[in-house]
Amino acid sequence: MNTQSDPLNLDWLPASGIQLRKAGVQFDALRVDDGEWGRRVADLLARMTGGDPGPVIEVASRRRCVYFLVAAGSADRHVPWPAGTSRLAAGPDRVSYIPVPALGGTTWPLFWRYAPTEPDRFVHARLLRGALHSTE
Repeated sequence: MNTQSDPLNLDWLPASGIQLRKAGVQFDALRVDDGEWGRRVADLLARMTGGDPGPVIEVASRRRCVYFLVAAGSADRHVPWPAGTSRLAAGPDRVSYIPVPALGGTTWPLFWRYAPTEPDRFVHARLLRGALHSTE
């Protein structure tokens, strides 16, 4: 890992570009398919957490969806999630992959709306669920 492109030294962050990460290993994700709603939720979480909601990835093309990275296993524990969201998690007969951009360089169409700030710091799944329901 290039520590210059990853000052946090997180082994799941690519050194450059975009890579797919298997859900359930380091983290799961909740994808909000409506980008406008996802951005509102991300910014609400940022206000609730003093500016550090955990890692949130935004997609700039086509669907404009937003990915919230949550602790491994928590996407399935905190159900039901509202309509318009997709759980990316591991389970029996299910494998999901999450696109992850590098911290810098060319990563279009993905970018960090809120970049990771420390190892093992992810979006809090219960706060995320509450924020999703309060902004529907």
